[in-house]
Parts: sequence; structure tokens; C-alpha cells
Amino acid sequence: MTEPPEAPAATEQPDPGARTELPEGQGPERPSRVTSLVARTVEALPRSVNGRAVLAGVVVSALLVLAIVFGSRLLRDYDSALIPYAVASVFLAFGVAYRYTVWVFAPGARRLFTHGWRSFFSADNFRRAPTALPKMAATYLGFQKFVGARSHARWAAHQLIFWGCVLAALITFPLTWGWFTFTSGTGSGPGYEMRLWGVKILGFDSLSFVGWVMFHGLDLAAVLVIPGAAYFLWRRMKDRGAMTGQRFAYDMVPLLALIIISVTGLLLTFSSIFLHGGGYEFLALLHMVSVVFTLIYIPFGKFFHIAQRPAAVGMQLFKYTSRQDDEVFTCRRCEEPIDTGAYVENLRGTMRDLELGFDRWAEYCPRCKRVLRGNAYLSQVKKGFQ
Repeated sequence: MTEPPEAPAATEQPDPGARTELPEGQGPERPSRVTSLVARTVEALPRSVNGRAVLAGVVVSALLVLAIVFGSRLLRDYDSALIPYAVASVFLAFGVAYRYTVWVFAPGARRLFTHGWRSFFSADNFRRAPTALPKMAATYLGFQKFVGARSHARWAAHQLIFWGCVLAALITFPLTWGWFTFTSGTGSGPGYEMRLWGVKILGFDSLSFVGWVMFHGLDLAAVLVIPGAAYFLWRRMKDRGAMTGQRFAYDMVPLLALIIISVTGLLLTFSSIFLHGGGYEFLALLHMVSVVFTLIYIPFGKFFHIAQRPAAVGMQLFKYTSRQDDEVFTCRRCEEPIDTGAYVENLRGTMRDLELGFDRWAEYCPRCKRVLRGNAYLSQVKKGFQ
């Protein structure tokens, strides 16, 4: 028979009041207060995409309100006549944050967003290609060369609208929020000081060329925007390709809004200089209504691509860095190069996330896709058709 194991010796019970010493580094792990706070915060976040989008919109809007209050030195530098513009900009902030959050949580955009930021913060990418990011930012954000590949006229018109809107935004928003102020020591000029958050940035003579540019910056922006918007409006009414899929609210309204804003802005200057203020109040009201409408329209119309465009820079950086250390993926049928293997796999992953069921088609070039689709149509739908 097998002898039973010897009973273990009785161990001495520790004194309940005594302090138990544990070896160094083996103490009970206690979550830090910061970790617990982060965990509770994450759990408290809304689960639905819509709830998170609303939360993001509320947070961004509240931050903008705080920036307006403190940037204007507790509203001391704020012009109450600009309240409608400020309120519209708060709605703009909410709308952009809301729609951007919804967009980012879509499978395709989420992959693009993740790969873009990963490439942006990659130290290896910066060491290998330190000029890649500035070059792509200038190419895709500043000069939009991808538009020039379609048409030089469209590229020129797009550049006029882009730089005109950038100039107008750089002037309008700081003035609307009370961040910029122009003061005169004598009360009537011609010497003026431009202040940012109450701090003097520069002084200038209003009768000089610099002074004229400072006070007519929005007029210059309007002069840039009008021909660009007019070209696209003309193209929308004459070009068959543009007319085929256009929608009035999505394609025509933004162009009309830009033209109305620009024309009414120029008419305000014309009224003050040549008409001694005649009709100024009506023009100012019309200009304000058009600007407020456009700011509220931006997050939910065609202008939203302005917020999406920076993500394209990250995706282009991802494709560029992938080419440095990854072979180009070739078409399964004709063996023509498609793109990098990492980019093709990213596209396949997006199709799988969307449960489209044809992710393998990403391995074929556009021409071969059309050929295979045509062959399938002939063999399955129109058998024997010649």
C-alpha cells in the first residue's frame, strides 16, 4: 500500500495586529488614482457613435466659448455687434466636431486616420524622410496638385477660392472672437496699433500701403474668391460631366454663398467710400445673414471636405513611407503595378470591415476589374452575346 503523504507541519498563525512584511517589489498592486480616473472616464463615455459625436461637439464648442471669453480679456475687447458671427462660429465648431467624429468611426476613415497618425508620429519615418511631411502638406493642402492633374483651369480657380477663404478666415475669426483689436492713440488716426489678446503686435500708418492692406484684407479675399467661384458656377451650368450628378443644395449653394458673401462685402466698402454710407445697413444685414448661413452650412455640406483634407496628407505619408521598404503590389491578371502591399492590404481590410464580400478584387488594377466584370456579364447574363 502506498503510504499517505505526511501531514504538513503546523504553521504559526500571524498576529492579526502585527504588520506583515513582504519582499521588496512583491507588494499588492494598487491602481493609481490617475489610472482609475481614466478608466472611469472611458467607461462613462457614450457607447454609440452618435453619443460620442454629440459629446465631442459639446466639448469643442465649450472650449471655443472659453477661448472667446479669455481671448477677449473677459469680453473687454469684444464687439457686441459681432455676436451673430461668434454664435455661428460656435455652431460651426459643434457641427465640425460632430460630423468629424461620425466620419472617423466609419471603418474606411478609421483605418485612414490610424495609419496617417501612426506615420506622422513615426520616428523612423522622420529620420528616413524628414522633408516628406512638409512636402506633402504643401502639395495636398496648399497647392492641391491633384486638382491640376484634371484641369489647369480648375486648379487655378480652386487656388483662388482656397487662398481667398484662408485669408478671410485668418481675418474674420480673430476679429469675431475679440482676439484682434485695432486702436489709435489719438482716437482718429492715422497711427494705429494692432493688438492680439491685448498685446501690441505692430503699429502702422493707416494712410500707408500697409495700412490700406490691413483695412482692406477682406476686400482682397473677395477679389480672389469671386472669379474662382464664378468659374465653377459656370462649369456647373455648362459642362455635361459636371451637370450629370450635381445637386443644387450640395454643389450650387456653396458657390452661390461664396459669391454673395464676397459681393456684399465689396459693396459695403463701395458704400462707405463712394455713397457716404448709403444702403450700408441693408448691405451689412445681408452680408451677416449670408456669412452666418455659410458657417452653419459648412459641417453638413460640400465644404466639409476642408476638415477632411488634412487626413489625406496622413494617408499620402503612409503610402510614401510604405514605398520605401515595401515592394509595389502588382495586378494578379496583367502584373501592372497597383500600389504598395501595405496600401492594398489596408484596402482589403476596409472591405472586410464593411463585409462587402469582394476584398480580393483589391488585388486587380482598375482596367482588369472592368474586363473581368465584362467577361462575367457575358458569361452569366448575356450568354453567347457578341
